[in-house]
Amino acid sequence: MTPIKLIAFDLDGTLLDSVPDLAIAADQAVQALGYPSVSEAQVRDYVGNGADILIGRALSQSLHISAELSDDVRQKARTLFDDFYAQTGHQNSNLYSNVKSTLSHLAQQGLTLAIITNKPSKFVPAILEQHGIAEYFVDVLGGDAFEKKKPDPIALKWLMEKHHISSEQMLMVGDSKNDILAAKNAGCRSFGLTYGYNHGEPISDSHPDFVADNIGDLLNVPGICA
Repeated sequence: MTPIKLIAFDLDGTLLDSVPDLAIAADQAVQALGYPSVSEAQVRDYVGNGADILIGRALSQSLHISAELSDDVRQKARTLFDDFYAQTGHQNSNLYSNVKSTLSHLAQQGLTLAIITNKPSKFVPAILEQHGIAEYFVDVLGGDAFEKKKPDPIALKWLMEKHHISSEQMLMVGDSKNDILAAKNAGCRSFGLTYGYNHGEPISDSHPDFVADNIGDLLNVPGICA
């Protein structure tokens, strides 16, 4: 098997359980506009496709965004959401088990590590710093870094070009079908985690190359560690 040189990680639901803070912000935003409250359990199902989709789902109380929502309401809610999310200070978010030790081991092995997340870019660097993992990532690409988000492969292809590697030398690690589809669309292998946020669907349904319950199992993937 071709050795892996670069590993791209999703953030929310893969490295970080961020739903508690996202839920607070989403709930405050929709209530500020007179819409019904949303719970943490609801938001756990709504996340994964970027902040615009999240807030649209929260306003709609459904995975399917209501066609009756105006662009103006969605824009106002998104602005409020960003403000409320910043105010949380991300104090209720936590790294999943074995994240930091796994990243440290991979970095020591000389692999290039990157973040590809649908989360708005402005929030990502501070969150990585706050949780003590910023030092491990050479590239950090948020949901607005390119004109399209995952499952589009544009970010993965950009990394391949920048680091002069082939698709066989890259691995995408994530918790949702968007991560797995992005990897497939880029022609690279994928590592799916069973926890996180995937709208209630088993990650195995998306047919990643590897499936694990713990991110530490990444160290056992052929071609990663010597």
